[in-house]
Amino acid sequence: MLVAVLLSGVIVRLIPLAIPLPFVQIALGFLIAAVFQRGVLIEPDIFFLLFLPPLLFLDGWRVSKLAVIRESSSILQLAFGLVFLTVIGVGYLIHWMIPDVPLPVAFAIAAIVSPTDPVAVEAISRRVHIPRRMMAILEGEALFNDASGLVAFRFAVAAAATGTFSLSEAALSFLWVSIAGLSIGAGLTWLIMQVRRFITKRLGEEPGSEVLLSLLTPFFVYFVAEHANASGILAAVAAGVMMSYSELSGRALAATRMERRAVWDMVQFTLNGMIFVLLGEQFPTILAGLSRAAGEAGGLSLYWLPVYGLAVCLGLILFRLLWVTVSLKLSAMAARRRGTEPPEVGIRVILAVSVAGVRGAVTLAGVMTLPFALDSGAPFPARDLAVSLAAMVIVFSLLLASLTLPSLMRGLHFPANSRVQREASLAQEAMLQAALDSVAAGAKRRVAEHPDEAALYLEVADSLTATLRRQAGEAPDGTSAEQVAKQAAIERQLRLEAIAASRDAVFHLARTHRISDSLAREHARLLDLHEAHLR
Repeated sequence: MLVAVLLSGVIVRLIPLAIPLPFVQIALGFLIAAVFQRGVLIEPDIFFLLFLPPLLFLDGWRVSKLAVIRESSSILQLAFGLVFLTVIGVGYLIHWMIPDVPLPVAFAIAAIVSPTDPVAVEAISRRVHIPRRMMAILEGEALFNDASGLVAFRFAVAAAATGTFSLSEAALSFLWVSIAGLSIGAGLTWLIMQVRRFITKRLGEEPGSEVLLSLLTPFFVYFVAEHANASGILAAVAAGVMMSYSELSGRALAATRMERRAVWDMVQFTLNGMIFVLLGEQFPTILAGLSRAAGEAGGLSLYWLPVYGLAVCLGLILFRLLWVTVSLKLSAMAARRRGTEPPEVGIRVILAVSVAGVRGAVTLAGVMTLPFALDSGAPFPARDLAVSLAAMVIVFSLLLASLTLPSLMRGLHFPANSRVQREASLAQEAMLQAALDSVAAGAKRRVAEHPDEAALYLEVADSLTATLRRQAGEAPDGTSAEQVAKQAAIERQLRLEAIAASRDAVFHLARTHRISDSLAREHARLLDLHEAHLR
């Protein structure tokens, strides 16, 4: 799978067509399983434990908490309200199209295809420019709707297996799963960070151990939450959010933050690719079961199965479209009651939000947990059909999003986000003022300590102050902002060329054995950091 992830990046750059990377990875997974007979079947428990905790932890860590809070109403409506509407609406749609599928089983299929997949959403967003606000809503929805979808799926399966269903029990279970999962994830992570802080204060900080601790944390909280019959998914998300707030304390060393970021970037890239390769490896087995699935659908031709899969996918988009439209109307009415004018949202944006709810490997792993038999010992009805429909919904949702989102987004002009601009200006001003105050205070202190070198300290402080102001984009007297921007661009390009020349000189000295390899690597690392900052 790792080799397939590696090759997919090369192949997607070689082929002339703009094929999304996930499709190449799915194709390579299919090739591994169908041709080389080396594919593995998804073991749901292992899949959920191995892939979901680190990826959801990282999403919770890096997602904009401020954006999620601002869009919390839309996110909660999509993550919970839409999921339960989808379970009912798509469930009845499946039962109406295929009467041989019992209604509880139809609800179970609808429940497992209802949550969007954060990995798939991220994969689609790489190819299409999605506005910041829309992306915040999609990311927030994908973080939380796995829990609601899996809970609904669990109760629909239980109803199908036992023939009984209790709404009050389902509601209480959902509350426990959600609240306990969030509490366990946040509480355990807070405790881990307190212990870490206690140890580092006394023994110092070692970046490698800090990185390893961040890697282990999501698995630990997921494991504990699942054993408490809570949502390990929400626990991993809450742990990521808590880790983010811990990071904002600024207590970690700079080296720790850099190493941790590099390691987590690699983990994210690798696991995201492996998920799609693993998804592709399931398709030969699914194709082998299509004849049984067709029999469970009433003995129709195999060609009807893709039609059913497409109909379910379109049903998901339709319910999503209706929910988003009604939600926007209600939000606009509430805004007018408050005396504010709601922002105009065009039909193309609404369609884009509806199509962007793509499904992924979480859906397939979840449907694989369907039991093979009922409590009575009879075979579980329409199991192969459920797996086939889930796989087709994944493929169709990815295809529709890849084909339609670029055209829906093309030509749309979104006004500059004034709030983001204000935040950027505020951050720039705060950093510059803090730096200037630090330079002034440091120079004053050192002048008092070394009065015989006062002129030197003041000269260096003045030079550094001018440099900081120039780097922050402040225009000197008599210089226009446009001229300052041009000067900064020229200086950046010259600096980048100088860094490249310096790095080549260091490597040349190492190649000719005039300096050691270790010294060359250390200088190159510093130059690389400077280059990354400038870029």
